[in-house]
Amino acid sequence: MQFLSDNAASVHPAVWEAMRKADAAASPYDGDSLSVTLDEKMAALFGRDCAALWVATGTAANCLALATMVPPHGAVVCHEEAHIEMDEGGAPGFFLHGAKLLLCQGEGAKLTPDTIRAVIDPIRDDVHQVQPHAISITQASEYGRVYRPEEIAAIRALASERGLGLHMDGARFGNAAAFLDSPAGDVAGAVDALSFGFVKNGAMSAEAIVFFDEGQADIARYRRKRAGHLQSKGRFLAAQIHAMLDGDLWLGNARSANAAAAEIAGACADRLMHPVEANELFVRCTPEEREALREQGFGFYDWGEDAARFVTAWNTREDDALALAKAIASL
Repeated sequence: MQFLSDNAASVHPAVWEAMRKADAAASPYDGDSLSVTLDEKMAALFGRDCAALWVATGTAANCLALATMVPPHGAVVCHEEAHIEMDEGGAPGFFLHGAKLLLCQGEGAKLTPDTIRAVIDPIRDDVHQVQPHAISITQASEYGRVYRPEEIAAIRALASERGLGLHMDGARFGNAAAFLDSPAGDVAGAVDALSFGFVKNGAMSAEAIVFFDEGQADIARYRRKRAGHLQSKGRFLAAQIHAMLDGDLWLGNARSANAAAAEIAGACADRLMHPVEANELFVRCTPEEREALREQGFGFYDWGEDAARFVTAWNTREDDALALAKAIASL
């Protein structure tokens, strides 16, 4: 009964079938019909013009998006727990050729205009200090917290006031949309670029960078090739994204994952460290309690000395979620 990560979830059958159908002669790289029609499909989903580029990993999606906004001498403003800071092995510095990350605090791993100002206001406007060029937020956040549309709008207003780009790491964008039960355009807000995650939600190896500025997309196409992410048979990545978008499979899968997390959360009471708004649970557990759960067959990650993280996925079995809920309640 695995709750380690939604990265470990199986590939959805519809995605496998879409890849099988794509296994035919076609134009190489991103010239095939599946890749070419992604822009139109994403524009329909978000309700505004955009350009979508496939890549194989979330790290590449985040860093290639930010590289279009931030020069080597600039900086990205992000939360101190952001994935680009904690879990991408220095990739932002590599892809952005040395650009800096300016770290903010914020409850639930979320940024606010005030926490952003606390970091950028003291920076002098001269060549002796690194200047911010973009803000990156995560939807849902690294602690499973969801930005409401008005929260994103407030950050967008600050970004526009200061001339900063706005990027959204949407590795669990589907889970945020399922929680808000709102159109994708509202969940993303007026960001400049979105890393739209599919791998955690049923795809095998495809993520999308959605640019709402065609000029940024043009830059990213060159950077994607230079970074080794322009795959020769890109139709297989495009096929996965199409399969996830068709019939809103991405949203249905996320709803399933969220429902499993909510089932478990109901048994955690005051053990919960954060409200459960997506598919991650951070639960206070002693080392002895964690060992007891593992002896019952549950897989999960330790989260510091006295906590555990449980992540549900699109294919989490209801019986497994109920069993974990019962086990936590009986600790």
